[in-house]
Amino acid sequence: MTRAETLLLRYLKADRLAGSAFRRQTPMGNYIADFVAHSCKLIVELDGESHDFEERIQHDERRDAWFGSRGYRVLRFTNDDVMKNLEGVVLSILEAAEQAAPLSLTLPRKGEGNPSSDASLTDDKSGASPGVEEA
Repeated sequence: MTRAETLLLRYLKADRLAGSAFRRQTPMGNYIADFVAHSCKLIVELDGESHDFEERIQHDERRDAWFGSRGYRVLRFTNDDVMKNLEGVVLSILEAAEQAAPLSLTLPRKGEGNPSSDASLTDDKSGASPGVEEA
């Protein structure tokens, strides 16, 4: 593991990024994602100098397209990006994780809902239940 991967992993594993749990070196199909958070469908790729060659670039593009076809967003950084601007890289990952994180669909607790929930379903002020005729 490179020094840049170690530094980035500290932030990702510390669960500081929008509550997303990132896993390292995760097999996905015929590929391996450097870092992945399945909960927000985000992949972070960290490239070294070996990714500067045309053949490697084409491989990365095919891999990113495959990830994308499965609903994952891929963020790509270089080791140099991490070493020179760790805060910026982490901020970019945080923003992407927050954008992709599923919304919480929790229901209000009993008594905490709509303030007008005590109001009658009809305008009838007599207290009679809706649909029930008084004798």
